[in-house]
Amino acid sequence: MNVKKLYSKYKDVVFYLFFGVCTTVVNIAAYWLAAHPLHLGTMPSTVIAWVLAVAFAYITNRKWVFESSASGKKEILAEMGSFFACRLATGGVDWLCMLVLVDFIGLNDMVIKFAANVIVIVLNYAASKLVIFRSKRNTP
Repeated sequence: MNVKKLYSKYKDVVFYLFFGVCTTVVNIAAYWLAAHPLHLGTMPSTVIAWVLAVAFAYITNRKWVFESSASGKKEILAEMGSFFACRLATGGVDWLCMLVLVDFIGLNDMVIKFAANVIVIVLNYAASKLVIFRSKRNTP
C-alpha cells in the first residue's frame, strides 16, 4: 500500500490524534490555571476546562478531522447538540476521576487530569466516528 492510500485511509485518525493532543493541552492548561493560580478548586476548574476544551474540539473536529458536511442552522445545531451531549457523557468520566481520585483519595491532580484525558480521548473518538460525524463525505 502506498503512502497516499495510507494517508487517505487514516487521515481522520491522524488528525484526530493531533487535535486530541491540542484539546488535551487546552483542557490541562485551563484546569491548571483555574485550579492553581486562581484557586477555584478541583470541580469548578474541571468544569471550566471541559467547556473550553469541548468548544475547541467541536471546531477542530467539525472542520479538519471529520470534515462535516452539515449545513444550515438546523443541521449544524443538531450536530453540535450531538457533539456536546456525547462530550457531556465522557466529561462525566473526567469529573468522576477527578472527584474520586483527587478530592476523595488525594492523588496528584495533574497526573489524574492527564490520565483521565487519555481515557476520554479514546471514548470521544468512538463517539465522534460512530455517532456525531458519521455522515462524513465519501472518500475514494
